[in-house]
Amino acid sequence: MQKKLAAEFFGTFWLVLGGCGSAVLAAAFPSVGIGLLGVAFAFGLTVLTMAYAVGGISGGHFNPAVSVGLATAGRFPWASVIPYVIAQVVGAIVAAGVLYLIASGKAGFAIDPAAPGAFATNGYDAHSPGGYSMVAALVTEVVMTAFFLIIILGATGKSVPAGFAPIAIGLGLTLIHLISIPVTNTSVNPARSTGPALFVGGLALQQLWFFWVAPLIGGALGGLVYKGLLSDND
Repeated sequence: MQKKLAAEFFGTFWLVLGGCGSAVLAAAFPSVGIGLLGVAFAFGLTVLTMAYAVGGISGGHFNPAVSVGLATAGRFPWASVIPYVIAQVVGAIVAAGVLYLIASGKAGFAIDPAAPGAFATNGYDAHSPGGYSMVAALVTEVVMTAFFLIIILGATGKSVPAGFAPIAIGLGLTLIHLISIPVTNTSVNPARSTGPALFVGGLALQQLWFFWVAPLIGGALGGLVYKGLLSDND
């Protein structure tokens, strides 16, 4: 279990540092930034690379919603969910701290808690990058997380060729970001939302509960849908 929790810590650390780091440091870098497309691919690549690196140790969850979804589908023991979630959240917070140290090394760096998506935080209404409502954000986060679980469960099934799952999962997360960054800045991962929000405070921290509730509902829903309608008892 110690090795599994370490794998989840490092995997989630890399996801937040790579994904949120691309948004904070590179998305609009002076005139030739990577933009939303680059940020979306950065998140996908973090999952793809760490799924190959440590997925064989812990299963490569890096996300409390994934752990809950896999447990709901019968692919992961419920007794291990809480330890996994703790490791994931700690990894995300440490990564956000490292990112803050890097970003603050630039002269004039400051975080505006009122700015939508500040320091790669998630939000709805006034804190949504595109000004989307709470209802729109709820639908987005639940549906995107549910489909992320369906992708994970399907790609890791016994009937699927072994070794290719991280590619499908990484590209799935990329697609999710391409769709939903304007709506919520894309969470689908409570740990990923927690790290940056703690450093921004304000509205991002006030809305953090939402980015726990919606992804966890979506993860559980995805697990139930796959188990009930799509599973071949793998």
